[in-house]
Amino acid sequence: MSITLSIVVPCFNSAEYMGGSIDSLLIEGTDDVEVVIVNDGSSDATAGIADDYVARYPGRVRAVHKENGGHGSAINAGLAVARGTYFKVLDSDDWLDPEAYREALALLRTWVRRDEPVDLLVTNFVYEKQGKKRCQSVNYKRALPRNRVLGWPDVRSFLPWQPMLMHSMIYRTELLRDFGLDVPENCFYVDNYVAFAPLPTVRTLYYLEVDLYRYFIGRSDQSVNEKVMLSRIDQQLRVNRILIQSLSDARQKGIPWRLDRYMVNYATMVSTVSSALLIRDGSDAALQLKADLWDEIRAIDADVYRDMRRLPLGLAVSSHGKAATATVRYGYHIAHRIFGFN
Repeated sequence: MSITLSIVVPCFNSAEYMGGSIDSLLIEGTDDVEVVIVNDGSSDATAGIADDYVARYPGRVRAVHKENGGHGSAINAGLAVARGTYFKVLDSDDWLDPEAYREALALLRTWVRRDEPVDLLVTNFVYEKQGKKRCQSVNYKRALPRNRVLGWPDVRSFLPWQPMLMHSMIYRTELLRDFGLDVPENCFYVDNYVAFAPLPTVRTLYYLEVDLYRYFIGRSDQSVNEKVMLSRIDQQLRVNRILIQSLSDARQKGIPWRLDRYMVNYATMVSTVSSALLIRDGSDAALQLKADLWDEIRAIDADVYRDMRRLPLGLAVSSHGKAATATVRYGYHIAHRIFGFN
């Protein structure tokens, strides 16, 4: 049987909760899905749990054991061995909705059977926030026409707090390989790179309006916890700069206007999150980091810097006076909407 979809589950000391994530992928009717568990140098029982799944589901589950290199290195390791026509990443504390999973898989199978592969499948994702009774679904029906193959000219404007995140994306595997996806290692927040950098190679996309990915928010050690983000602001800034460079490189090669607008807005959103966190910190050192970030954006690509500052949010948060401080509330609201932290 050919493999329709490879789902990579990066795991680092995930023994307590990884089972729920993996079990959600092995439901009935998903025999053409390959699950790749990447044990990223864990010191708990993660490795043994991964090997147990391999023994219980031979041919369907594979385990990669490697030295610790961070989330990006685990994605790279999974992509290197993936055999599916399509590729998705599922974090080890998240899960997929069973009915939406079957519906998405049926669509992927149709494309594979007809030999008419679409480059990118976009679905909704849902914030599953600990202690909250209501779950928040993020959908893209404002920006993406539903249930048909799209090109970039068909894409409309996205809301600032509703960019396509890695949780909502299923890429064609060979597209990622042809692009040369090499996710930064030993760094948090690289999901943004995966959701952003390959887009110039995407020619066709399809929006399926189902709540597929369930994104758990609530662990105190989670990378999107606000205090944790502040303590790792250097890594947020590293990814921020990489995205700006990716956009600059894409522009030099030429990209469709609609995609250019989307990428400028996405880069501005990430830079707003970085700036909002630094302004909330409020120290002289943090405010200097914010100023340095925008100086570096201008140094990387003056045209990108200009276009980001043409957006009201970009202009406000890149300023060094009252405008930036007044706008941080909105920037923080965007960060909250995207990452779900308190």
